[in-house]
Amino acid sequence: MTCALDPIQLQAYVDESLSPQELAAVETHMRECAPCAAEALAKLQLKRNTRAAAADFASSPEFRMRPEFRNRMQKQLVQPTRRPWMTARVQWASALIMALVLIVASTTVVLHRTERKHAIAELLDLHVATMASPNPVDVISTDRHTVKPWFQGKLPFTFNLPEFENSRYKLLGGKLIYFEHNPGAQLVLGLNKHQISVFIVQAQPPQFPSDAGPTSNTEQGFSVETWSHAGLRFFVIGDTSPADIHALGDLFRAAM
Repeated sequence: MTCALDPIQLQAYVDESLSPQELAAVETHMRECAPCAAEALAKLQLKRNTRAAAADFASSPEFRMRPEFRNRMQKQLVQPTRRPWMTARVQWASALIMALVLIVASTTVVLHRTERKHAIAELLDLHVATMASPNPVDVISTDRHTVKPWFQGKLPFTFNLPEFENSRYKLLGGKLIYFEHNPGAQLVLGLNKHQISVFIVQAQPPQFPSDAGPTSNTEQGFSVETWSHAGLRFFVIGDTSPADIHALGDLFRAAM
């Protein structure tokens, strides 16, 4: 693969002789080209070392007595000796570091996605078990002023319930659940012949950030929408359409 950056441009970058437009273009290229960045680093380091050595020698009595040697050193500063072995070593090290960073980053993303899928699968099981139970809720009421106070003292957090009276949704009740070893709330609502669960639990970073906008998907035939707000994580799960799930989520987001 041939690099688009000219060696003369790279040397001009090291010598700080590029125009502002050329400097911006070279820096953009080096952010995407590890070999060029490694070579520039080696050249800059060599230049700094040479300048330091020249400064030390310039302060010595021998330097003042030998002006011809001073002229020779100045020429070497203008055209520093290249060290191909050093450049290759720096390029190899840079490539290795970049590869390790990419591996760690991609592994972290995969782990977080796996944890999210496991969490949603667990809540899907809770929803299905609730719908199949003859006693699906612990507190039976269509009044939010009855359901919400029932959770007080049972949860380490509080939440607001929307007003459902003028909506298509009917509050049926709620129950206490345990999700990832922590207590949470499950609210059960009806929409025509469908039943929907709204789970409210404490957000567990990093797989569930404390504040994140709604995301929707379909899992095992159920529509799922989840979002975070103020340290709480909300999951809306039901066998109705994604639009119905999203509309119910909007009611809860407005209430919070």
